[in-house]
Amino acid sequence: MRIPGLSLNFQKLAGAVPAARARVDAAEWFEAARVVRESGRRLLSMWGADNRAVDGCFVVSAVYALDNGLAVVELLVKENDSPNDSANDPTNESQITETRAGAAAPSKAPRELARYPDLSGMFPVANRMQRAIFDLLGLQAEGAEDTRPWLRHAAWPDGIYPLRKDFVFGVPFDNPQEDYAFVRVVGDGVHEIPVGPIHAGIIEPGHFRFSIVGEKVLRLEERLGYTHKGIDKRFESFSVSDGYKLAGRVSGDSTVAYGWAYAQAAEALLDIEAPPRAAWLRALFLERERVANHLGDLGAIGNDAALGFGFAQFMRLKEDWLRWAGEAFGHRFMMDCIVPGGVARDLVPEHAEKLGRLAYDIEKEVHVLRDIYDEHAGLQDRFITTGRVTAQLANQLGLTGFAARASGQARDLRVDFPCAPYDELEVKMATHRNGDVAARVAVRFDELFESLRLIQLILHQLPAGELRAEFAEAKPGLFGLGWVEGWRGDVLVALESGDNGMIRRCHAHDPSWQNWPILEHAVIGNIVPDFPLINKSFNLSYSGHDA
Repeated sequence: MRIPGLSLNFQKLAGAVPAARARVDAAEWFEAARVVRESGRRLLSMWGADNRAVDGCFVVSAVYALDNGLAVVELLVKENDSPNDSANDPTNESQITETRAGAAAPSKAPRELARYPDLSGMFPVANRMQRAIFDLLGLQAEGAEDTRPWLRHAAWPDGIYPLRKDFVFGVPFDNPQEDYAFVRVVGDGVHEIPVGPIHAGIIEPGHFRFSIVGEKVLRLEERLGYTHKGIDKRFESFSVSDGYKLAGRVSGDSTVAYGWAYAQAAEALLDIEAPPRAAWLRALFLERERVANHLGDLGAIGNDAALGFGFAQFMRLKEDWLRWAGEAFGHRFMMDCIVPGGVARDLVPEHAEKLGRLAYDIEKEVHVLRDIYDEHAGLQDRFITTGRVTAQLANQLGLTGFAARASGQARDLRVDFPCAPYDELEVKMATHRNGDVAARVAVRFDELFESLRLIQLILHQLPAGELRAEFAEAKPGLFGLGWVEGWRGDVLVALESGDNGMIRRCHAHDPSWQNWPILEHAVIGNIVPDFPLINKSFNLSYSGHDA
């Protein structure tokens, strides 16, 4: 697919995904989004960057997934200075120090905020991304209806933007708590149930505001951002060669997917390619990560439907799986195993034999457990029709990953844009069309069995050779993208180099940005006790989203 009116030169990235990059004006920015939306294609991510030292302005970027690859559309946006206001500039270091000492934050930024056209009317998923861009950079989506803070949580004063290059950090702000304007549902018998942000289980914080009649859910509104860690800012203190360490910690259950996506972006930027053995080991790590998460979630889903037996058995299998990862690769979650240019860990023959035997044993046990799940009347009563996401809604809101495939969206990067070694493995995509908890469970089982099959193929066909390619220090002004099908969905990393081999800007995008808003729709019409079950059937990342 081409975007009319834009000059796009598609090139092959290190990860085998063709990509194009174009700078546009405001009219072309909006037109590109319209064409992509009308063709039924997806917005993957949006982010902003402070390029005032390079281009004299800020940049807002949008990445679209097209039939023939990725299109990165960049819009330059300028900030107009008000006359004689430098003394009140909220990015002025003396004012920041004063604010941190306890003075009231400026109620309004004295500069006219940089603006760009709102895309949320065409891509609803853009809403929260645009709000995050404003919180971090002060770039306003013009025409957007929802401008509430998303990541800020009063952690820094209004009018101060931590992703700007002149932001001074290191000292906590003294800033009062603020109210968040949840949407209110009114009517006879309507009640609100606030859940979180601190939960009873050992999970990350997130706030869920239910509007209900009796036990029936009329509306769910989420507020996330409680685990915002400033990762995009932290990347600026890493070199291109070392940034994988931070990327692998964006979301711990997807450390392999993030590590591989970062490595792809770095390799595209550096114009290098990982050796064949390293590529096959990366696939082994990724499929093992997929198996570990599906094992754990299938058990947890059973537990949320009162089948404690399923939880015990699946967690037993997951623990065996993780222990052998630690034995073979030095880390239970295989963190830091993927590095730019290749891998940091090899697989010795003794461990390869044990991993193959474990995959065979677990496959047999999971077949038995699937039969139990499928034949358990009480479990199926809780699963079928619960938390349904139609194919139309999934397409409209950009649902991604296994949850999208459970709602009739046949998309999987391992099939659509197979990088080595997936171009030799012929991945069988698991899909379903019902879009309910039962469908998501079925897709998880199918994907688990497929990953176990792929692991056996990789272990038997693993080539000999080097583990890592050599490369020189990154030159400034280079750009690379990485795009990997993680277990939860597609992980995207956009990387730009600065001076002295350092990272100028790195944006890591989690598929949970797409899927969290859909959870709000999936629960409508269901009863409150089914929310934990619906939520677990997606198992979205707080940390990856909040970053």
